[in-house]
Amino acid sequence: MKGSIIINKELCKECHLCIYACPRGCISPTREYNSRGYHPVCQNKNNECTGCTLCAVMCPEVAIEVYRE
Repeated sequence: MKGSIIINKELCKECHLCIYACPRGCISPTREYNSRGYHPVCQNKNNECTGCTLCAVMCPEVAIEVYRE
């Protein structure tokens, strides 16, 4: 199954729980800042996302939406 995620960068507080939760390593931190001064996460270019939703479940700010194809 193939999946994709959308990360609301303004809600992300740089806790990195989603990075640790992703079994495929599809999420990484960025160097840019959001309006609150945090470095939000982003989906990697080599997307191997399966839509497992572990990242969204772990996110305390509910900043991640998961979609499956």
